[in-house]
Amino acid sequence: MATLVLTTVGSAIGGPIGGAIGAVIGQQIDGRLFAPKPRQGPRLGELAVQTSSYGSQIPVLFGTMRVAGTVIWATDLKEERSKSGGGKGQPKTINYSYSANFAVALSGRAIRAVRRIWADGKLLRGAAGDFKTATGYRLHLGGEDQAVDPLIASVEGSGEAPAYRGIAYAVFEDFQLADYGNRIPSLTFEVEADAGPMSVAAVAAALGGGLATAGESAALAGYAAGGDSVRAAIAALAELEPLSLNDDGQGLAIAGGGAAPVPIAESELGASAPGAGGRGEWLRLSGDSVPAEATLAYYDPGRDYQTGLQRASRPGPALLSDRRAVAASLDSATAKALAADRLERLWAGRRSARLHLGWSRLGLPAGSTVRIAGRPGLWKVERWTLDRMVLTLELRGLPAGGPGTAAPASPGRPIDQPDLIHGPTTLLLLDLPLLSEELPGRPRLLAAAAGVEPGWRRANLIASFDGGGSWAAAGATAPAAVLGTALGAPAPAGSALIDEREGFEVELLSEAMWLESRSDAALADGANLALLGDELIQFGNAEPLGDRRFRLSRLLRGRRGTEWAALHAPGERFVLIEAESLTAVEAPLGSLGGEARLLGQGLGDPEGVLAVRTVAGEAMRPPAPVHLKAERLAGGDLALSWVRRSRAGWVWLSGSDTPLGEETESYRLSLAGAGFERSLTVPGPAYLYSAAEQAADGLSGPLTVAVVQLGTSAPSRPALLVTD
Repeated sequence: MATLVLTTVGSAIGGPIGGAIGAVIGQQIDGRLFAPKPRQGPRLGELAVQTSSYGSQIPVLFGTMRVAGTVIWATDLKEERSKSGGGKGQPKTINYSYSANFAVALSGRAIRAVRRIWADGKLLRGAAGDFKTATGYRLHLGGEDQAVDPLIASVEGSGEAPAYRGIAYAVFEDFQLADYGNRIPSLTFEVEADAGPMSVAAVAAALGGGLATAGESAALAGYAAGGDSVRAAIAALAELEPLSLNDDGQGLAIAGGGAAPVPIAESELGASAPGAGGRGEWLRLSGDSVPAEATLAYYDPGRDYQTGLQRASRPGPALLSDRRAVAASLDSATAKALAADRLERLWAGRRSARLHLGWSRLGLPAGSTVRIAGRPGLWKVERWTLDRMVLTLELRGLPAGGPGTAAPASPGRPIDQPDLIHGPTTLLLLDLPLLSEELPGRPRLLAAAAGVEPGWRRANLIASFDGGGSWAAAGATAPAAVLGTALGAPAPAGSALIDEREGFEVELLSEAMWLESRSDAALADGANLALLGDELIQFGNAEPLGDRRFRLSRLLRGRRGTEWAALHAPGERFVLIEAESLTAVEAPLGSLGGEARLLGQGLGDPEGVLAVRTVAGEAMRPPAPVHLKAERLAGGDLALSWVRRSRAGWVWLSGSDTPLGEETESYRLSLAGAGFERSLTVPGPAYLYSAAEQAADGLSGPLTVAVVQLGTSAPSRPALLVTD
């Protein structure tokens, strides 16, 4: 009679194929599914490294995993340039920006969704589906009927672009690279391949071509299978739990280690045939030949899929250690339990046996778990031999209690990375007096922007000065400015001294914004400069009231010649003026008095946000003269005088005059009374309105005097005086 021998599918898998009745079928499955000389599947850590080389394996994903994937298509980097600057005496600056188009393969089977995405370890796409960097994005789920991506088709040409059917992949279009040193960053993806966890046996069955499952096995939050063969892919699963491929006469099924044991009575032992048989052989190895410690490295979903390590050990010196690493996502408690189960299997596996049973046990397949009367513990059938109607079983010891539970395990401290939504942009276009010593030759506006959400970062700007007929790039916004709304209105006050009486409340735009009190010395150096309406003020005290509200007091009013805007109403804008949070927007010289439009578009502004204002050229005009007075002389003449101010002279200069700040000194003087008006240009800050001129003008009653300094590019606002 022929001899039938069935063994386990390699020591790594630890499970048999088939039984006596299904022997031939089992051998066919073994050859079809488990090809010889397998190459090992993906190692732990490989899933975190993005590749783009030919021949790179694309993992087959189950559950939810974080993987880097493989770049399967890309174009050259796209370069764009824009000009900025070019004010008086300053060269234009050419700014370059780069973007990329590329596709990344994620899984060798269909998936359900992609959740978060990381770029160089930082969140690129949050849990809400929002991107932190501007990019176009499309996900192809890997169906066998998926269409060609339109971008790939447009580049490669009709009929030349692959659809990558059966492969899940993501396409990035115009991915902006400024945040990543103008290079394509290394991306990792949180991929949901299946709804919920999958058992070890279910994953193995799916890899085996849709086999059924039997018995219980550990649940995996996610798994990435790979290798040159299905055998290699399934063998890697056996690092977690032994697997068996069984034939119950109805079909094949992948089974985990939780099958019920088959009892074998003592009376069954000792079946024999001529030249074979006996009651059996029982062996036990010494304890120092078995590891005293087992460790399992894995991916921990609770720590954003960083590598975790759990350890199980037995008392005594750890002479040997069993170390395993699997491309699976597990919670820490499951990983520790699997490490403990493996250690128990290694120790129970010191016991081996060889038994002889009668032919009535032909239905007992290799890989079965058995319990033998008179012998402690459980046993696994590793080899099955039928010779002259005697069934010989080679057994290996199993833990008596089967899969157990480990003590609670700690995953370690996660590295927190806030997932902040960018949100919409709030954009203000400011026309302020000169804030630096540089004298611009054309109007200079300032853009201040921020967002309600703490994740707001910036928006790209384009500007128009012809009513929207044409637009030009204006760079990007600076880091978030501190913006808010005034809840009160301080009464007008002089600009020479600190106002100790007045104060007002302001509500800031975002919880991430803050205001601080500053000393008088700091105020003298320009600290806490803010725009309230159109008036520049400084505040010494900032008292937090909660809910984004502050009370500001110890005010310095009318900074930089803005005392003309000292009348206020509740609801006016509030902007903390800091150079690093403002973006300069140069306007054409001919735009004075016209309309400026600034369009900002950030990640939270699909339609863009528009700011519009009249170009007053505040940085080009000198401040209005001060200390305007009229003195009646003995002969009836009226001596008019005033003091000029300079847009370049706000620093206190001891022992020297304030710089002029203009090419020449010149003033337009307007005199008006009942029935007459006289206008003239004078070269200095004084004028003698003679008695003869007064008589010629028919002056009687009050006289209104207005003085405007004529700047190089624009006039000042008038200084006014009414005489008796």
